[in-house]
Amino acid sequence: MNKGRTIFLNSILVILSLITIIPFVWMLLSSFAPNSEIVKIGGSLFPTPSSISNYLDVQEKFNFMRMFANSLFIAVTTTVIIIYTSALMGFVFAKFRFWGKNILFGVVLSTMMLPWAVTIIPKYEMMVDFGWLDSYKALIIPSVVSGFGIFMFRQAISQVPDEMLEAARVDGASDFYIFHRIILPMSQNTIASLAIFQFLWSWEDFLWPYLMINNEEKQLLSVGLRMFNGQYGTDYGGLFAATSISIIPVIIIYIIFQKRFIAGVSSGAIK
Repeated sequence: MNKGRTIFLNSILVILSLITIIPFVWMLLSSFAPNSEIVKIGGSLFPTPSSISNYLDVQEKFNFMRMFANSLFIAVTTTVIIIYTSALMGFVFAKFRFWGKNILFGVVLSTMMLPWAVTIIPKYEMMVDFGWLDSYKALIIPSVVSGFGIFMFRQAISQVPDEMLEAARVDGASDFYIFHRIILPMSQNTIASLAIFQFLWSWEDFLWPYLMINNEEKQLLSVGLRMFNGQYGTDYGGLFAATSISIIPVIIIYIIFQKRFIAGVSSGAIK
């Protein structure tokens, strides 16, 4: 009975995996095919890869490398800042006692329950008033604090024994030292998880950079990919080639942090 259930569940997982992977495989094969092969009616399910010209010409279609570098800079910067601020605030909420702490933490959690679209208009007006349009400050500063990240670190740091921190204070360690030398090293699984999620969210963000940045030299790759959509047609081969390249940083980030991410998930499941 258990063996049959295992086979059934594995079959379901295989089917769901194929549903997820097939569109990606189709896009990857299409990136090596001419546009005529991609849009051909009555052809095979997967286009026949026959050329690498889409990859060779991607820089000629638009300033791909500049936008790629812009996106990488914004994604890495916001991810690093959010990890640090989330860990710091999570440490405060988990290990410090002060009046109104639970109310303030509830306010932080409430920011996770608001649809992101609701805040677009007030945030846009603030950026206009500050004169930050067409600048990276408009992309970085509104993202320096994450309610989701604070919640993750607060839960993780709460598991650190208070006796360990008290022992460090008895030995003369300051809170600054405790945070950087004890809390952060013990939060590597949480750091890895948040790094994967936040980098992905920053890398694929489209609407906010589209509203904030008008200068093509400062524009991000997620917005730049729409340049393949012309008035009378779309260069699907070039679009798929650029998109295939654009997912490389996300894959690299996951490869770097996957061991810690899986370890964090496993430890949470055991608890």
